Amino acid sequence: MYKACIFDLDGTLTDTLDSLAFSVNATLEEMRLPLITREECRRFVGNGARVLMEKALRAGGDDTLERIDEAMEIYGRIFDANCTYHVAAYEGITEMLRQLKDLGLRLAVLSNKPDPQAVHVVEEIFGKETFQWIQGQKPGVPRKPDPAAVLHIAKELGAQPKEAIYIGDSEVDIATGTAAKMKTIGVSWGFRGREDLKADGAGIIVDIPGEITEWISKNQEVENHG
Repeated sequence: MYKACIFDLDGTLTDTLDSLAFSVNATLEEMRLPLITREECRRFVGNGARVLMEKALRAGGDDTLERIDEAMEIYGRIFDANCTYHVAAYEGITEMLRQLKDLGLRLAVLSNKPDPQAVHVVEEIFGKETFQWIQGQKPGVPRKPDPAAVLHIAKELGAQPKEAIYIGDSEVDIATGTAAKMKTIGVSWGFRGREDLKADGAGIIVDIPGEITEWISKNQEVENHG
């Protein structure tokens, strides 16, 4: 039986694109650099704050990334104050989470967003009782797609890799779940689309949150027998 579901955050549980784009552009504006578009931000996210800012700086002409440390200091300050700016759960997510808990699954979040902001966003949007574990990017912990963090979370939830499901919206998430040898579900409503997920090797893709519950209900007794 499956015991745990581990979710990506941005683009999977919550629509955070406005908060990310706002914070990046406020950083660039303070640095007197060209701003990026919302769609550029969509393409740049997924690998953590530093990679996001590196891509934003390159888009503005700083190919050598000479100002990346300055950018990270400014972005950290701005994003900390605006990490819930226009953030909301995608339609159907809250109901899906409740259904999964009713099925007895333990729930967790693993994000490449800095840990304090990841915890803040999750608790602000979903409360403090929904997830048994919330983790963002921490110093000394490899970020996704390295599987170390997701494997650690599964262990903390009392689940072996084959008893856990990893759910996300990007190529980083598909690679993470695959590396961890977990059943991996890609969601098409986030920062990447269905075709991108297919190209990145997603074997299971869902288009609405309720399909996650349906898939788990149908497969709950299958994977761990025989």
